[in-house]
Amino acid sequence: MAGPMPWVIAIMVALTAIALAAGLAIGNAVTSARAEIEGGVTVQLLEPRADVRARETRAAIDALKRQPRIAGLRQVPQAELDALIEPWLGTEIAAPGSTGSAIPVPALIDVRLNGAATPERLKALETVLAPVAPSARIDAQASWLKPVFDAMVSLQVLAIALVALLAFALAAAVLLAARSALGANREVIEIVHLLGGTDAQVARVFQRSIGLDAAGGGAVGLALAMVVILSIGRRFGGLGAGMVDSGALVWTDWLLLALVPLLSTVLAMLTARFTVLHALRKML
Repeated sequence: MAGPMPWVIAIMVALTAIALAAGLAIGNAVTSARAEIEGGVTVQLLEPRADVRARETRAAIDALKRQPRIAGLRQVPQAELDALIEPWLGTEIAAPGSTGSAIPVPALIDVRLNGAATPERLKALETVLAPVAPSARIDAQASWLKPVFDAMVSLQVLAIALVALLAFALAAAVLLAARSALGANREVIEIVHLLGGTDAQVARVFQRSIGLDAAGGGAVGLALAMVVILSIGRRFGGLGAGMVDSGALVWTDWLLLALVPLLSTVLAMLTARFTVLHALRKML
């Protein structure tokens, strides 16, 4: 670890592991969220009159329970609705029984289908609810989060691209280091050839040297990355958000992260070997 090369590799490995962990976490969050809300449908009863809204809600629930493709449903309690709108409307406006400037809050029914919420299924539910609950509006939960999913997938692609760029940068750094070492030891290499040494033997020396640098730097880089990943994960875990919690890394993700320094070492050794062999053919 005395020269600059191990530390360059350590930085590359640390950045690669962090980028890979971010991509894996985003992928886990998107996969989990999509699986959870794939068949989710929200029915809103927009009737402003409280008594009519309550009657339509009961009728809508009865109609939905008779449908064969409904896996489950739940009317969202008023307390949950009040908690959702309290940060924007306050407790007085949203309180049940308030008068004057009170704003009617729609009733919500959380419906779970036994499959994906396709447009055909949504249209069938609208046809069922139209006679008994004219104010009902049906929305697929997945459609609400589609922009969020698209943005998260873009971030995942960016993380993958960053991993590829860092791997390319690592190979370029090793290539430059190998060429520099060849130039500095040109006379020694010529003597080795005069004594019967082959290109493969010379390349093996450089390959072993770069491999040791990469192994040491990779171990340090992975340790630094683990500190960063665990620290950031602990901070996100404190948020208590469902989508954030679903992005936690699983054991296969940790295994991939552990392979980063090993793969970096292999990449560095192969780059050094082919660089030296190619340069020796031109040199001698």
